[in-house]
Amino acid sequence: QVQLQESGPGLVKPSQTLSLTCTVSGGSITTNYYFWNWIRQPPGKGLEWIGSIYYTGNTYYTPSLKSRTSISADTSNNQFTLQLSSVTPEDTAVYYCARKGSGSLYDYWGQGTPVTVSS
Repeated sequence: QVQLQESGPGLVKPSQTLSLTCTVSGGSITTNYYFWNWIRQPPGKGLEWIGSIYYTGNTYYTPSLKSRTSISADTSNNQFTLQLSSVTPEDTAVYYCARKGSGSLYDYWGQGTPVTVSS
């Protein structure tokens, strides 16, 4: 049973960097052919894929956020992180981490963690 857990500050000030960590248990983030993803849902809106890191370490980002997004992995602690710089109130959302197999569905999700961008 794979479990994912998001952690990080729930309040970030405008212009600062949002930093979240996803801790994975029950499976290794180096397991072949899995993408480890960050997805968010702003209030009243749908899910938005932010980006992912593949088991090889390759990263992928949505074009609208690419310039200020960085995803990295800490294989020793079986974690991957999201850094979103220069945040604005429009970045307020519930942030999720999730696993996706190549050519497959998002099979495991974290519970989500709310992040509010406000001064």
